[in-house]
Amino acid sequence: MIRIEDIIEATGGKILSEGKRAFSGICIDSRTIQEGDLFVALKGERFDGHDFVADALRKGAGALLHCNAQCAMGGEEKDGGLRSADYTGGKTVVLVDDTLRALQDLARFLRKRFGGLVIGVVGSNGKTTTKELTASILGTRGPVHKTTGNLNNHIGMPLSLTRMEEGVAAMVLEMGTNRPGDVKELCGIALPDIGVITNIGYEHLEGFGSLEKVRDAEMEILPYVKKLVVNADDRFLLGGIGAGFAGERITFGIETRNADVSASDVRLSDEGVHFTLRVGREQVAIRSHLSGYFNVYNSLAAAAAAYAAGFRPEEIRRGLEAFEGVKMRFEIRRQRGVTILNDSYNANPSSMEVSVRELARRVSLRDRASGRAIAVLGDMLELGDYAVPSHRELGRKLSQEPVDIFIGVGPLMALAVEEFGEKGMHRDTSREAGIELAKMVREGDIVLIKGSRGMRMERVLTALEEEVGPPVEEMKGKGE
Repeated sequence: MIRIEDIIEATGGKILSEGKRAFSGICIDSRTIQEGDLFVALKGERFDGHDFVADALRKGAGALLHCNAQCAMGGEEKDGGLRSADYTGGKTVVLVDDTLRALQDLARFLRKRFGGLVIGVVGSNGKTTTKELTASILGTRGPVHKTTGNLNNHIGMPLSLTRMEEGVAAMVLEMGTNRPGDVKELCGIALPDIGVITNIGYEHLEGFGSLEKVRDAEMEILPYVKKLVVNADDRFLLGGIGAGFAGERITFGIETRNADVSASDVRLSDEGVHFTLRVGREQVAIRSHLSGYFNVYNSLAAAAAAYAAGFRPEEIRRGLEAFEGVKMRFEIRRQRGVTILNDSYNANPSSMEVSVRELARRVSLRDRASGRAIAVLGDMLELGDYAVPSHRELGRKLSQEPVDIFIGVGPLMALAVEEFGEKGMHRDTSREAGIELAKMVREGDIVLIKGSRGMRMERVLTALEEEVGPPVEEMKGKGE
């Protein structure tokens, strides 16, 4: 519960109208407002929350966090038709200079008041699954608050933090980055005790320009944490940290034998991944619902974070095995005899390579006569000068893998199709690709679907279902 006194102390805001004094929810979207919520009117590049204030009030908002004094006092009929009359009935209005800064200040205030453990997760790939796995392990001891979905930016992360419920013993917060300074800003709000860096890969190069700058950005977490969890198999990451961290370092890996947390005897199947987990000097057998070799690394990162927090191997095992996956992150489903690898949520060159490798691995384990390998891949966005060479390189790599058919979606994937050769085809939209896939797919095929968030590759599945029917079975193996 957030009190009006908390908001004033955190933001320095001014009460213009006083009504409800405590709020269980904070909302920034008038379409999802709940009765009694505090509505924060954010200004963005393509929208202004002040335009939807009246709508939020009509839908039951109990209070407003506002930065338009004239509108807030009902001076003119603008910003969604707001008038002073709208504030009758016990509505609270707080005026601040900047609503985004106020939201972040409130989140920081609540974090400082929180007495439990906070784990921050950064890295190029696997953040969301690692965050969810870590929360699952920590949940073996009591209630855990975590970032909602992948709300990991300068709005989503603080918003998630403000929604923390009472009685929570720990928080796991995912923090993303598009440009230098993002992780520093988010850490200044989250103030993590333990930091996790999953790996370094080719992400958001449009905002960074080089892999070295991506690494530098992720390492902005270092000054804020007492303990750092890092991927010992990622030599590029370790080289960047060097002696630059004075706190306790906990390593995880598969190839690095002396890592603090490691995996061996890895066995992969459609039902999930099984491996032996070593934590310190103890070993436990893990039967995870997640699929894919890369999810062993995500599991190790979460296990190492929990180990750093003092969790026992048996607690770590229970948490890992209880987790069933994240939607659209390597979900495995059966659709009329076809195996669909739905990894459609997002993509960059590093994660694309990992997913294609997993498709190839699955193909290598079966009789080639039983079906074909089909890759339906959408553009990898935000790569800047790396966009053209990255897509051409992907096409060349695909041509060397046991991939029978490649459907590229978007203008950049047209370049990959050129490199792939005669068994490749290009479609402008994900829906068109889904319709094309429905025409050719047959029993026994394995289909990988992946692309950047902006390509909406889940529409491939929607179109496929419209043509051939819904999935008959959805497996538990998920996660990126």
